[in-house]
Amino acid sequence: MQYLKSASAAQVEAAFPTDAVRAMLDSIREGGEERVRQLARELDHWQGDIVVTPEALDRARACVSQRLKDDIAYAHDNIRRFAEAQRESCREFEVELRPGLIAGQRLIPVESAGCYVPGGRYSHIASAIMTVTTARAAGVGFVAACSPPREGGIPAEILYTLDLCGADRILALGGVQGIAALAFGLFGTRPADILVGPGNQYVAEAKRLLFGAVGIDLVAGPTDSMILADGSADPETVAMDLVGQAEHGYNSPVWLATDDEALARKVIALVPGCIATLPEPNRESARRAWDGMAEVVLCTGREEMAQFADRKAPEHLHVQAADPDWWLGRLRAYGSLFLGAETTVAFGDKAAGPNHVLPTSGAARYTGGLSALKFLKMVTWQKVSPAALRDLAQATARISRREGMEGHARTADIRLRRHFPGEDFDLGG
Repeated sequence: MQYLKSASAAQVEAAFPTDAVRAMLDSIREGGEERVRQLARELDHWQGDIVVTPEALDRARACVSQRLKDDIAYAHDNIRRFAEAQRESCREFEVELRPGLIAGQRLIPVESAGCYVPGGRYSHIASAIMTVTTARAAGVGFVAACSPPREGGIPAEILYTLDLCGADRILALGGVQGIAALAFGLFGTRPADILVGPGNQYVAEAKRLLFGAVGIDLVAGPTDSMILADGSADPETVAMDLVGQAEHGYNSPVWLATDDEALARKVIALVPGCIATLPEPNRESARRAWDGMAEVVLCTGREEMAQFADRKAPEHLHVQAADPDWWLGRLRAYGSLFLGAETTVAFGDKAAGPNHVLPTSGAARYTGGLSALKFLKMVTWQKVSPAALRDLAQATARISRREGMEGHARTADIRLRRHFPGEDFDLGG
């Protein structure tokens, strides 16, 4: 394996703003809604309504063009249908393990979800669809959402999307104060059972600190993307796809692994020109990401390319190579997989159907991204009739005594005596 381009900026572990975020959460626990309003004034520079009113939603509908409404509806339909299919892929069941011993599984949606939609440089329409729609498809009873307000409030296109996708309550809040309001059930929301959605390091740290009292989707770092390409790939397409993901920010890694040196060198030569065509500030973000974080690796063949991908475990993994079925069966570590030259990552980011809230920083080695199943509790149940008691109670009593848990053993003993009076059982450890 040969590096034709290496990252010049160190990929160091993110420094979590733990102390600052913990102090903010503690102050909100104590000060409640008034403290949140104060933080909204200080950090979001927002003095308007926190709870988005029906009148504001009406104004948003009027502001959004019909073409954009149609595009949002198209994306919403794809994402909803995929999430519903995910929900149906996991089922409830019961099984009789032995005569009289019946066990089963239930899928119970959480009661309340809090969805964070990031603001900042971009209006994240797609994040609004991905989070709220998926919660609704899972059957969540109450879905609240928040997003940072700009000068005139939350952008109209985000408000319109949140309403279309079924948010019960929308808060004009960003950052830690938004996450806290969702978690603690402020401003007429219900305390969230799970918090989902991407955000900056303060949002990620707030979710991390609250985890346990509430569930979270994942702790996200900077987005990352990898392309696996062979000699059949088009260099210009590969270059533009790398640049398209690099525009996320200076700390977003992009990788190209290939077994074709001519392709690799052509892509390296083309990328600066692709970056130059972007408007600012996208151009500067992409340039810094490419210069500092990008890597181009020459491999000896597709198996070495696959090994490289599995080690990196990228958030987005795009295969532009022959025999896509081989790659689908071979690759093991990614947030979402994009097969074929026509399947650009941006399709998945915005409208294709699978969720774009995905594991970053190598976390795809052990977890997937947001799905309908994240909003479901997979719980089990069991029922025992006398027909199963003889063997089950004896095994339980003996294992319990071997562990030193006499109280457990006696709960089995009492049932044996009741149903099998006069019988002599060896119940020692």
